Amino acid sequence: MPVTYHAHMAVNPASLLIECYPAPILRTRADEISQITDEVRAVADRMLWLMSEAEGIGLAAPQVGLPWRLFVTRDPDDRHAEGGQVIINPSLEIIDPTPVDESEGCLSLPEVDVTVRRPTAVRLRATNLDGDPIVDERDDHFARVYQHEYDHLEGVLIIDRMNTMERLRNRKALRQLKRA
Repeated sequence: MPVTYHAHMAVNPASLLIECYPAPILRTRADEISQITDEVRAVADRMLWLMSEAEGIGLAAPQVGLPWRLFVTRDPDDRHAEGGQVIINPSLEIIDPTPVDESEGCLSLPEVDVTVRRPTAVRLRATNLDGDPIVDERDDHFARVYQHEYDHLEGVLIIDRMNTMERLRNRKALRQLKRA
């Protein structure tokens, strides 16, 4: 059974695994990271590895049991990108609110697929692992990835955005996750 870490616990990155719904940590609003330490770097490396192993394109710290405002992403279409991107203490600003519906999955909700309506374009402000500021404006698929991962930091899951038909369609998968 995965360990849920709290603010003052030392983290063993090797023990981190992807948490699945209905783990309570997935509903917890994450806390800002006050300092980028070797522990934060080791956790980010482990998260990048877990994300890649699961063939995901994003993974947030609450998904590995940590209440931290950190997520990682990777672009599966960029064969030259190494590892991925680490985002620390992000804020998101909507720069084009035009809604777009698109199907989303989640590593913490295997077998669940939800059509989510999200704004077209966002501006991400964050810090990278070197402590440098990041500002990234996206109006492509990564605008959606940023919003999805940011939701995790707020304790929001894609199932919170389901309509009635999607609730019915995903009922069996959600029931199985609750029983696991």
